[in-house]
Amino acid sequence: MKDLLKISDLNSVAFKKLIDLAIEFKKNPFKSIDLLKGETVTLYFSKSSLRTRVSFETAVVRLGGHPITTTSNDYTLGQRETIHDVAKNVERFSKAYVIRTYKDSDVEEFAKHATIPVVNALTDGHHPCQALADIMTMIEHGKKSIAYFGDANNVAISLMEACVLMGYDFKIASPEGYDMPKVNKEWAIEKALTTGSKLTFTNDPIEAAKDVDALYSDVWMSMGDDKALKDVKFKALAPYQVNEELYKHSNDGAIFLHCLPAHRGEEVSEGIIDGPMSKVFDEAENRLHTAQAVLFALLTKAI
Repeated sequence: MKDLLKISDLNSVAFKKLIDLAIEFKKNPFKSIDLLKGETVTLYFSKSSLRTRVSFETAVVRLGGHPITTTSNDYTLGQRETIHDVAKNVERFSKAYVIRTYKDSDVEEFAKHATIPVVNALTDGHHPCQALADIMTMIEHGKKSIAYFGDANNVAISLMEACVLMGYDFKIASPEGYDMPKVNKEWAIEKALTTGSKLTFTNDPIEAAKDVDALYSDVWMSMGDDKALKDVKFKALAPYQVNEELYKHSNDGAIFLHCLPAHRGEEVSEGIIDGPMSKVFDEAENRLHTAQAVLFALLTKAI
């Protein structure tokens, strides 16, 4: 495949191949140092970034290339120039394009026009690179079931899709009005019939926490959310905080994951994210290895 736009574009074989590659790169990060020798990869961010930017820049260097990072301060997709024209320019300069922006349609349009690989580094609807790191971390810690607590945002959607492709059990506990979108839910239910995943969609956080190996949360206000709705959203999500009391309902030795940045005292208690069950920095490190795997796989047509 040419691009990685969302996890549901992959099949189980391709997804597991990416995880295997990431594990290989973690053991031997410079094994493909000549792949991008003398070449560049362009990164574009219309949203702020720490882990995504640094992990992809480092991944490009470890593949022998030079990352060129651009932001919306340099150009905005579809404004001064059409997305078509930006894509046709960038493909003449770089071997791949990594994009973090708001609209999924912008990424899809760029990929349609570009002849080079395009990687979705986060949109309003999907966060495929995060989901790869999430699953890699679960594998490293021997976990095969997970519960997500909060609104069904881009992180939750991609995590669900990844769990289904792996055959892992996935639960999500969300308040009414913040549930998993119908189209994503239907895809997961249908796909799970062939992969063996057990899916649970509930409004009860305790039900979701029972019998799982991992618990996951994300910030309650995502980038781009309407700040005027903050109080309403926080009130709805308050019962879904991952804290010590909720953790008691999960399996012994359960781990805690979070895509970061985290707001202690909101979606997660300090005792959980800073406790021994927290593997958030293992997870953050794995953003690097999975980024390297994605670039390698797309550039070499390994998936």
